Amino acid sequence: MNILKAAACLLLLATPLSAETLRIGMVTPPSHQWTKSAQDLAENLSQETDGRLSLSVFSSGQLGNEAQMLQQLQAGALDFAFLTVGELANRNPDFGILVAPYLVPDAATAARLLEGKTAATLQDRLGGLGLKGLGLGMAGMRIVLVSKPVAEGETLAGRKIRTVPLAQELDFWTKAGTAPTPLPLPELFDAYTNGQIDGMQLDLEGTWNNRFHDHSAEILNTRHMIFPMFAVASGRKWQTYSDEDRALIARLMTRTTANIRTAYQQIDTDYRARLAEAGAPLKTAGPEVFGDAVETWYQDWRQRTPLLVKLERERDTLASEQ
Repeated sequence: MNILKAAACLLLLATPLSAETLRIGMVTPPSHQWTKSAQDLAENLSQETDGRLSLSVFSSGQLGNEAQMLQQLQAGALDFAFLTVGELANRNPDFGILVAPYLVPDAATAARLLEGKTAATLQDRLGGLGLKGLGLGMAGMRIVLVSKPVAEGETLAGRKIRTVPLAQELDFWTKAGTAPTPLPLPELFDAYTNGQIDGMQLDLEGTWNNRFHDHSAEILNTRHMIFPMFAVASGRKWQTYSDEDRALIARLMTRTTANIRTAYQQIDTDYRARLAEAGAPLKTAGPEVFGDAVETWYQDWRQRTPLLVKLERERDTLASEQ
C-alpha cells in the first residue's frame, strides 16, 4: 500500500496542477504544411510549459468550415485557427487585396510582402472581427489545372473552374469569362474526376498530394495569386490568458508563421520537380490565358479597396530593392 501511495504522489507531482488543453482548427488535411506546422506548434507549446498548456490540432475541417470556425472563435468556443483570407474578406473586403492577380512573381516575394506594413495593417483590423492576429502564413502560389488542353492563343473562358468563395477571386474568374464554382477541398477530387468542373485553381502541393495531375490534361504553371493565411486567436479567449502565456503564444505563433512563409519557397520548387519527374503535363502560361481579366480586375478593385494601391506600392518598393 505504501508503494502505491508513493507512486500516486509521484504521478501527482509530475502532472501540472492547472493543465489546460487549447484547440486550433484548420481546413487543410494532415499532409498539408499548415497542419504539420500546427503539430510542431503544439509540441513546442507543451515543451515550453512543461505540459501545463497543450494544443489539440483539428485538421480537415473537423470543427466545421471556416465560417463555422470563425463563429466559434468569436464566441470563445475555439482558441486558435489558421484561416484562409476568404471568410475574412467576405466580412471586410480589404483583406481580399492579398489575392490580387499577378501581385508578385513567386513565393519568396510573397513571403516578403506578407511581412510588410500593409499586411500588418490588415492584421490590426482583425480586432474588429473579434480576433487577435498572430501572424500571416501562405500556401503555394496559385496555378490552374484543366481537364482539357488550352490551345495556343485560347483563354480559359467558358470553363467551369473551382475557386474559393472570396469576392475578389470570384470576380477575377468571372471577368476571365469562366463559371467560378466554389467547392470545399474534400469534395474537389470527386467533382473533378466526375466532370462536374472543368478545372481548378490550386497549388503544386495540393496537386501532387491529391494526385490531381493524373486526371489533368494540363497543369498551367501561372503562379498568378498568393494564397494567404491568417493565424488568429479568439479575441475573447485571448483576454483570459495570463500576460506570460500571451507573450509565449505570440512568440511561438510568430515563429510558426515565419517558418511557413519560408517553407513554401522550397515547397513550390520541390513539388514542381516531383511533378516534372512524374511526367505530369506541366505547361508555362501567363496572364494571356485570363484574357483582359487582370487589367479590368485592378481597375475595379483599386476603387473599391484603396488599400490595394498601397500594397502595390509596397510591392514595387520590394522589387526595386532586389
